[in-house]
This record gives sequence, C-alpha cells and structure tokens, in this order.
Amino acid sequence: MAYRGSDAYDQDEFFERFLSRRNRDESPNNLMERPAILELLDDVKGRSVLDLGCGDGRFGLELFQRGTRLYTGVEGSLKMVDRAKEVTEGFHATIDHTSLEEWQPAAEQTDVVVSRMVFHYIEDLRSVFEKVASSLKPGGQFLFSVQHPVLTSSIESAEAKGKRGQWIVDDYFRTGKREEPWIGESVVKFHRTIEAYVSLAARSGFVIEGLSEAEPKEDMFQEREEYERRQRIPLFLILSCRKEGEHGIKNDASIDRKPDL
Repeated sequence: MAYRGSDAYDQDEFFERFLSRRNRDESPNNLMERPAILELLDDVKGRSVLDLGCGDGRFGLELFQRGTRLYTGVEGSLKMVDRAKEVTEGFHATIDHTSLEEWQPAAEQTDVVVSRMVFHYIEDLRSVFEKVASSLKPGGQFLFSVQHPVLTSSIESAEAKGKRGQWIVDDYFRTGKREEPWIGESVVKFHRTIEAYVSLAARSGFVIEGLSEAEPKEDMFQEREEYERRQRIPLFLILSCRKEGEHGIKNDASIDRKPDL
C-alpha cells in the first residue's frame, strides 16, 4: 500500500525514522534547503507567519527566534501536530490539525506563508495556491520548497541502494502521480516540471521574485567528498513569490501560462 499525504507520518515506526533522518546534522535539508529558504525569507520580525505542512514545529521555533510575532502551523499528521505543540509551547503559536486540501484560511491575515517540502504530495495544488493568495495580506510573501523535479520525474534511481552519485531523469514532461519507495515505505508524490510550478504561481496571482535550487555551499559540509557528491544532483526547488498589492506589483503577462496541475 502506498501512503498518501501525511498518512505515513502517523505510523509509529515511520514517524520516528523520519524525524531521526530529517533532524540529523548532515541532512541535506539542513545543509542545503534550510539556508536557501532563509536567504530568500522576508524579515519576519513582528510579523505573522503561516507554515503549511509544519511538521514537528522546529522551523516555527526558529522563526520565533527571528522575531516572528505570531505563528500558525497547518499539519495533517496528528503525531506531527502533537510534537509541534510541544516544540512551540510558550510562544504565540497555533497548530491546526487539517490537510491542506481541507484547510480554510482567514482572508488577508498573514504576512508570510512558507511551506517546506510538502507540495509534491498534493494533487490539486492549484486550489492550495489560491487559498494561499487569499490568506496573505497585499504584498505578502509566499515562499516554498519542493523536491526537485529531476528527482520526482522517475523513481528508478530512488529504488537503488546506497549513496547515489547519479540520477536517472525520465518521463520528465509526463506530469502526475508517482509511487516512490522512501524510508522503508511506499509514498505517493505528484511530479511537476519547474515550468509548471512557476506557471501555477503566476496563475494564482503571484509574482516570482526568486528561484533557488539550493546549490550546496562548501563551508556547510564537514567532508569534501559529500560536498562534491551533492554538487552533482539538484535536490530542491525553491520559489519566492509576492502577492500583488500595496507595493504596486503587477503580474508579468509575459510568463507563458501553459496548463498546470
């Protein structure tokens, strides 16, 4: 059976294995994706932040350390919700237990919406992006990361054992459902091209302000061999978007708006 969305994280063994893997110092999320996210993130001091797929709440804690005034996490896994409430206890934090498909935001209440490594699990991403636009104040930032499309295109390399130095890219333009082996289970992901993510953001009323593929930086790695290995394959795609509004931002009509997922 392949798990959908956050279902896998409510399985005891998977939950513990994931947190152990995700929170280790040498995790590429910590060495590559997190620094790239923080580089693009608005100044959050005194601002409200909405975190979609907040996981165990550790990023919320970091946002509070950066001065966030109010933090709301949305998470579909009950185990993650419980852990996030523990991590953010004592701060002005709210953790909502709901899937992103069922999430219903208040209109124009949030300064920054962030989502890290979640959207490749969502089939109807268009409706989620439209809800993000609704939740943001005019001029607010929408910042998200996903698994890089060269990884989601084909699962053949994901089935291989050991450390990989190469990745097979196949069926890249055939977007849609993939079932991928991950941490001892099979999980459902949805492959999209880079163009599809950009087009989807533009069609949802956002201007793209920045794009990062989280290129590894040598000073983040203790071992040069691991740094060299991470130079070979992009793991992450990150987009920084801005809701049209008070800053006079206008959507760029020159963006090719092909059908998106």
